[in-house]
Amino acid sequence: MSSNPDSNRSPDWERSTIEKVLLAHITEQRRARRWAMAMRLLTLSIVAGVVALWVGLWPVPDMARATRHTALIELNGVIDSEGPVSADAVIASLQAAFKDSTTAGVILRINSPGGSPVQAGQVHDEIRRLRAAHPDIPVHAVVDEICASGGYYVAVAADRIYVDKASLVGSIGVLMDGFGFTGLMDKAGVERRLITAGENKGFLDPFSPLSETQREHARTMLNVVHQQFIDVVKAGRGDRLKDDPQVFSGLIWNGQTSVELGLADALGSVTSVARDVIKAEEVVNYTQREGLAERLAKRAGVAAGQTLARIWTSSGGAIRLQ
Repeated sequence: MSSNPDSNRSPDWERSTIEKVLLAHITEQRRARRWAMAMRLLTLSIVAGVVALWVGLWPVPDMARATRHTALIELNGVIDSEGPVSADAVIASLQAAFKDSTTAGVILRINSPGGSPVQAGQVHDEIRRLRAAHPDIPVHAVVDEICASGGYYVAVAADRIYVDKASLVGSIGVLMDGFGFTGLMDKAGVERRLITAGENKGFLDPFSPLSETQREHARTMLNVVHQQFIDVVKAGRGDRLKDDPQVFSGLIWNGQTSVELGLADALGSVTSVARDVIKAEEVVNYTQREGLAERLAKRAGVAAGQTLARIWTSSGGAIRLQ
């Protein structure tokens, strides 16, 4: 009588074997998922690190320089506390350039239509301070496409100003703009309900009429800032500035005419000024730009304080060198 080996096995043998196989398969799948997750996290970390370096979340360490060079600082865009051309960013760039013992001279490459008189004034004053503290390091402004209003306010702090013959230079004036909707509201039958403490608290509100007294007050403010601008230009340009009343009228000129008026000194570029004026042909860019984290922190930190300012700005209350 032959015996069947399978007949001696437990009835649960097949179930147990299947459970072990399934358990091993599940364990292997979990290991594979963990490994895939680890690789994804590693890849994400590498990508985030590269992006962070790119946007400036972490500062890239400055390499030690042993050769004499020209330091370049770029002012490209509107001069504004929240933009890339803020006083904080430009001043940090200036200080880094002057701190380097191998800096032979500094070039400000300006391509700006203007902006905040406060921000431009802070940069201007820091340039003057650094020039006085380091008289052996010249500072020259080189105009790219445009150097107007606040951009020119910064430029006159330099030793000399160089332009392209087609650059736009000047616009020495101040403006405050906005809109008035009172006539439109009257036609639409809309009533403006503005309650204030202080008869002029609604000054420049676009939905309220502007009295002649308020208009004159605005002109007075603008004239004061305009005179400050004029004084800065006269102090920076000195005898080079031609005695022409149109210079301070807010007009803008091409580079060639700006040289003739004494608003600029000569035609030149970053390359030619570094090579022929500063005598240090190697150019090193010291421009510091805010990273993503700094921009987010700044926006979060001042958001509450800017609410009222934005309300005023939206009504045309912002004074601009532009």
